[in-house]
Amino acid sequence: MNNAFGVPQSMVVLGGTSEIASTIVRRLAQEGCRTVVLAGRDAIALATAAAATIEAGATLAPTVTFDARAAGGAAACVDECFASAGPDVDLVLMAVGQLGEQMADEGDPDRTAEMVTVNFTWPATALTAAAARLRRQGHGRVLVLSSVAGVRVRRSNYTYGSAKAGLDAFALGLAESLRDSGVVVQVIRPGFVTTKMTKGRDPAPFATGPDDVASAVVAALGGGRLVVWVPSTVRWVFLALVHLPRVLWRRVPG
Repeated sequence: MNNAFGVPQSMVVLGGTSEIASTIVRRLAQEGCRTVVLAGRDAIALATAAAATIEAGATLAPTVTFDARAAGGAAACVDECFASAGPDVDLVLMAVGQLGEQMADEGDPDRTAEMVTVNFTWPATALTAAAARLRRQGHGRVLVLSSVAGVRVRRSNYTYGSAKAGLDAFALGLAESLRDSGVVVQVIRPGFVTTKMTKGRDPAPFATGPDDVASAVVAALGGGRLVVWVPSTVRWVFLALVHLPRVLWRRVPG
């Protein structure tokens, strides 16, 4: 259960090698989270993230590896994570994703399939499995790392953006399905975040860093706000952008 300050005592991180996820984990460990299960696709990067988690003060349960290109293994991954965490899981953080390269992805059906699977199908399948466990448990919280890229899809990254749009919508629907169950779902919508994944790309307006996202997440854990925009100003920007005529939308840089 959460401690007296609302900090989860145990968490499962799906996408534990994500720079944003690692920053969130370290912040929560410093705030008092004690048991962390990291699951990721890269065993070497997972070991690095595990060391940072221990250094931050958490007790690390055995790590779990998975292949996000194979959605059929998502439920088994969740089962293994929950078994490692112990009797209760207070928080599930979904941070699985892959930015891709738009021009290469759109010209190759196999790359398109991989992008959709990694960014939508695997996460949605895993969230279904995690939600079933939390519902039986009767409490818990799910944080889903989405992106403003899915709010209105752009030509420059429509493969990634459309998959994120699907995950975002799925998470909102999942939140409704869990009403009155004791389980809370929150969707985190960052703007452009400067990380290793976005290295070499021109930062968009209102760019933030992993620390900014982590701060917003920790602040949001105390409440039930369904959608958390990072930074908060992008909410109002996209309120206007979603209604922008397409002829003008095409001219927006990026």
